Amino acid sequence: MFFTFGFAYCQTPKLVVGIVIDQMSYDYLYRFDQHFGKDGFNRFLKNGVNCKNTTYNYVPTYTGPGHASIYTGTTPSNHGIVANDWYDRALLKSVYCVQDNTVKTVGSSSKYGKASPHLLETTTITDQLKLTYPNSKVVSISIKDRGAILPGGHMSNGTYWFDFQTGTFITSTYYTTALPEWVEAFNRLHPAKSYLQDWNLSLPLDRYSRTVDDSPYERVIPGKLAAVFPYTKEEIGSENYSGFTLTPFANTMLTDFAVSAMVKEGLGKDKLSDMLCISYSTPDIAGHEFGPYSLELEDIYLRLDRELAKLFQALDQEVGKKNYLVFLTADHAVVPVPQQLLDNKLPGGYLDIDSLTTDLNQFLSVKYGEPLILEENNLNFYFNREKIHALGLDLHTLQDEVSERLRSVPKVQLVLSGHDLDRNIKLSNWGEMIASGYTKERSGDVLMVLKPGFINKADDTKGTHQGTTHGSAFNYDTHVPLLWYGNGLERASIYRPISITDISATMVHFLNLQRPASMIGSPIDELWEE
Repeated sequence: MFFTFGFAYCQTPKLVVGIVIDQMSYDYLYRFDQHFGKDGFNRFLKNGVNCKNTTYNYVPTYTGPGHASIYTGTTPSNHGIVANDWYDRALLKSVYCVQDNTVKTVGSSSKYGKASPHLLETTTITDQLKLTYPNSKVVSISIKDRGAILPGGHMSNGTYWFDFQTGTFITSTYYTTALPEWVEAFNRLHPAKSYLQDWNLSLPLDRYSRTVDDSPYERVIPGKLAAVFPYTKEEIGSENYSGFTLTPFANTMLTDFAVSAMVKEGLGKDKLSDMLCISYSTPDIAGHEFGPYSLELEDIYLRLDRELAKLFQALDQEVGKKNYLVFLTADHAVVPVPQQLLDNKLPGGYLDIDSLTTDLNQFLSVKYGEPLILEENNLNFYFNREKIHALGLDLHTLQDEVSERLRSVPKVQLVLSGHDLDRNIKLSNWGEMIASGYTKERSGDVLMVLKPGFINKADDTKGTHQGTTHGSAFNYDTHVPLLWYGNGLERASIYRPISITDISATMVHFLNLQRPASMIGSPIDELWEE
């Protein structure tokens, strides 16, 4: 089936490849471009469509919500993945967004396979493809379980992630009772230990945008005495395979696995469209440790460019240049290391969240005789509702009192209560982002956003001033790349605002599908219009 698009004469793609880079800021496309060859990021930049003003439209900006939002075309308020983990009021404990204790690991005897998409409360674009065309194939892979599970949706033909115990790829009994032979063969021939080597800079030091290796803003990983090159394989592997996953070699392993999946599953080989979902987790794992202005991260992106080139070459050979469509985006970006901001006389800093929670409970104990906050999670405060009911107190009054107290904290930008959000009161821009990330079942009783440049820490020691995180409503966390290549698209740049939820809304029309259940995104119509 063919369609006349503004940029070219295109057919429905035989294979759609979705690439999510975990923790990629928009500016990396340009800050690191001197390292890029012609067939990696430059395939997109020189020959594809660059949506330059793509942002997340909710908070918190974490890996789980990001992947879910990209592939459902809606926000956490609808798909339910409100964070990587949240406090479950019924279970009285935190739960992980893909945790599933009813399933077992397939591919090893470890605990790392006890996961599934059962907490995802709506359908994905991958689900919609399988519902519509049952013989279409969907394969989803990542180092992180959530990076594979949420894109693959509920109906994938294969969803695989990394086992930190064995250094191989696994799945769960939610999907199958045994790994396919090609996955078993890959695990036998290419375990993580076969990729592990000394990590040295790929280029001479003066070729990098930063020439200081021993930075005070980087965490020192276990096995090292300083955050400096080289990282020997003995140092990287001193703990278990967790060290391996923050090196560029984990990206290489994932690319090789993606190519194997493409070939062995025969993706893009028949008349029906297939989807391959790839999430590169290593940039996030390393980014947390070293920060966005580190030599380590720059070298990872230099090498990741080569992995993308390898993937493109396999697509050209196996599927054909005119037969596939690729998009690349990120699940979130990242805040610069706050201590680095402070040292450069920029706004930023740290909030000791444990001390703040203790202070709130002391206030409640003095006034009501009991500490009424059970848990703080992702700047959400969860109240002890059973105790509140037993004491005959009004939940909404308590929410308002705690909210008002938090608003007086100098490092806090905005506070909203569940009562505010349930009433659909008129909200500011940041408030709308909180509302889009909120559900009454899984979010806290009181939610807050810190001021720009601030992150929360469990304490305030020297070590907590190294490394960084993400999760806020601000542009350093929300502005991400969105690139398209293939299927006849020609080079173009789009500058208007685009929301992350628009990606799957666009895929609906490339694949001729019904919009998934709770999709709110809009198609990027410039891909069809002159």
